[in-house]
Amino acid sequence: MTLLAGKTALVTGATRGIGKGIALTLAQAGANIAFTFVSSVEKAKAFEQELTSLGVKAIGYQSNAAEFAEGEKLIDMVVKEFGGIDVLVNNAGITRDNLMMRMTEQMWDEVMDTNLKSAFALIKAVQRPMMKARAGSIINITSVVGITGNAGQANYAASKAGMIGLTKSVAKELGSRNIRCNAIAPGFIETEMTEALPEETRKEWCEGIALKRGGSPTDVANAVLFLASDMSAYISGQTLNVCGGMVM
Repeated sequence: MTLLAGKTALVTGATRGIGKGIALTLAQAGANIAFTFVSSVEKAKAFEQELTSLGVKAIGYQSNAAEFAEGEKLIDMVVKEFGGIDVLVNNAGITRDNLMMRMTEQMWDEVMDTNLKSAFALIKAVQRPMMKARAGSIINITSVVGITGNAGQANYAASKAGMIGLTKSVAKELGSRNIRCNAIAPGFIETEMTEALPEETRKEWCEGIALKRGGSPTDVANAVLFLASDMSAYISGQTLNVCGGMVM
């Protein structure tokens, strides 16, 4: 598949789970891949090799998504190395779950900085090269929790709801420059994190899903590929739920 041949995509938080699936799928579609990671240099190097084996250019950048200045620096480095950025996927995210009565200010701030502020920083920085090219697709990975809310996840839900509002605002601001911005809201996706959950808990979650099963990172990645490609050239400001019918 060559839907993204010659394009460059930046995917944040891409060495595991949904982010890794997104980077692999975009590379398989012909995109050169820049991706970020936080700590494991060895894992990042191995992923670089996995991506380059698909015939594309791939470079991992160690970057703290919560630091605004690092976001600007990251965009500058990627543009210098790849010549531009056609697709930005804001995927980096963390959870610090607790009931509101037990949630600390630090737990709130860490989630908001990593999940929402990082998206603001990268969109603010990437709009310059995208405006110069008069083209671009920005994709924010939010969550169905940002739509429905969830007990014990007030910080996470607020950050993901904020990403939806950010998406709509950016779409309106940058649409005249042929830059699109959309969001994807995954539901229960089977990743390394969900594997650690008790089997009974996973079964209970699946019972609340119309398709009666969890999704895979590839399910989310295929939606990203659609929004990154020209197949969605007239779609902007939208939130696509990839949740198997968990939210309707």
